[in-house]
Amino acid sequence: MQKIFILLFFIMFFSKGNAQNLVPVDEGSAIKISIKNFGFSTGGSFTGLKGKIQFDAGNIANTSFTVSVDATSINTNNESRDKHIRKEEYFNVEKYPLISFASAAVSNGDKPGTFLMKGNLTIKGVTKPISFPFTAIAQNNGFLFSASFNINRRDFGVGSNSMVLADNLLLSLRVFAKKN
Repeated sequence: MQKIFILLFFIMFFSKGNAQNLVPVDEGSAIKISIKNFGFSTGGSFTGLKGKIQFDAGNIANTSFTVSVDATSINTNNESRDKHIRKEEYFNVEKYPLISFASAAVSNGDKPGTFLMKGNLTIKGVTKPISFPFTAIAQNNGFLFSASFNINRRDFGVGSNSMVLADNLLLSLRVFAKKN
């Protein structure tokens, strides 16, 4: 019975021709990073979400994401570290105040409500193709998009040649986007 309910839910909310024009907002969203530094996990978060999302799970080819976050908003709960991370060696926020992503293709995942995103991530003026799985859940007159994946910080020139900083940086995204 529960499987039938879930199937009906997705048919109702994700049927063809149901494209949603959405705007990502900070309220209800969480953009987090986590990395090992000297072998210990440390993390931070960003705010300042902006962009446009067109989401149509019934016809996923009509889906697109163009979003950015304010790199100057980095918050690790340590102001001294935040100032250091904003400098040229890390995010160079004076020259590159935004971190941005633009989708190139979105496809269905292997379970209802799961999808695969392919696109271009730009950090510090360096653009690299990435792909990652994500989920979409209808809620509060919008959608909550969630994903968690690794990127190599060195691909984007973040952290220079630091040997105490791990190469892989975990991005955890919870992006709430409301109807436009």
